[in-house]
Amino acid sequence: MAITVLISYTGKNGNAKKFANEMVASGIVHDIRAEHGNLKYAYYFPMDDDETVLLIDSWKDQQAIDLHHASPMMQKIIKLREKYDLHMQAERFVADEKGFSEKDEKFLKR
Repeated sequence: MAITVLISYTGKNGNAKKFANEMVASGIVHDIRAEHGNLKYAYYFPMDDDETVLLIDSWKDQQAIDLHHASPMMQKIIKLREKYDLHMQAERFVADEKGFSEKDEKFLKR
């Protein structure tokens, strides 16, 4: 049962994008993606908000998230969040094991 967390990082003076860029440049994102149970770790930029970055953070299950949160990686992330003075909003979603219904599927182009 995959768990996905959407995290919006918001700052000032472009700090959210600077944070995301440093996460990538420092290799932290690469290391997180290599962690056992990580399904997706990707940043996106809202078209109408230059001060926010959206992180889609998806894991195989709660155990994988717990291991990630207990890893030294989290301290690196926290330091960078503090460096850039970012504030966060988060939403958590659990995947529906059934997938898309036939009704939903007709709206998807694959």
